[in-house]
Amino acid sequence: MARDDGRVARATDNAIRHPTAVYRLLFAVATGFFLLFALFPLYWLLVVSVTPTGTSPALVPAAVTPTNYLAVAASEFLRYVFNSLVIAGSTTAVVVVVASLAGYAFGRLEFPGKRGLLLVTLCVAYFPPVAFIVPLFRLLSGALSWSAFGVTVTSPDLFNTPAGPGVPLTGLTMPLAIFVLTTFFDRIPDTLEDAARVEGTTRLGALARVIVPLSRPGVATAAVLTFLQVYTEFFFSLLMTNGDPGDWAPFVPPLRGLAPANASFAAAAAVTALLPVLLLLALADDHIVTGLTTGYR
Repeated sequence: MARDDGRVARATDNAIRHPTAVYRLLFAVATGFFLLFALFPLYWLLVVSVTPTGTSPALVPAAVTPTNYLAVAASEFLRYVFNSLVIAGSTTAVVVVVASLAGYAFGRLEFPGKRGLLLVTLCVAYFPPVAFIVPLFRLLSGALSWSAFGVTVTSPDLFNTPAGPGVPLTGLTMPLAIFVLTTFFDRIPDTLEDAARVEGTTRLGALARVIVPLSRPGVATAAVLTFLQVYTEFFFSLLMTNGDPGDWAPFVPPLRGLAPANASFAAAAAVTALLPVLLLLALADDHIVTGLTTGYR
């Protein structure tokens, strides 16, 4: 035991004397984990997607073929991707608009119970989506009805529509967007908004013309995080559609069923579905880095 204590003491002393070596070691370990668990799966997905059907994929492919991508382009999978883009894009637009209004209220206005209400709002983001599946399905598929004053009201039937998965995902992604935008709106100097108000601008005008433009990294971060969560969502995409591309079924549930039948085609389909995400991240890269590295005070 004493010998182990001596080794620990010497290792600690060496780390204190040579911090640069320790930083390099930690950087190498972090880089190794990133390459193994983040980049290698993407590389393997690309390898499988260009491997001819019926051929076992290798770390360095011996033969490369675009056949799988041509098959994806000729299939109905692109309609699934289009459906996902419509659902994710419309949901993101609604979330950003509503979260901007809420973020303005939380970040720039003072009212009783503000922090408590913000905390309750954030708690919604940590609820597992599966906990809402049964009640939301009954509510959004027209299975519920109420009678009051002789009038019967039936819940809307949103099954096989973009609003089917979009409505519950709007509620689940809204809290995080509100928190991100509250962080940025709170940092805008009051003098800038006051100057706009002096010129006759309303609060909504100041929000649209001053606050939001100065908070572009926060708005971009909220939009990208919302889009990614909705675009790759599984539970409500499976629950609120019948899986038919003509009925607004997103791509994630069908993609799950493709893998056992044809791994190469499924890999090519997955890469195709990732292209809009890569384009979005490339366009908003600088804003996302700024947005994610800004803390809440």
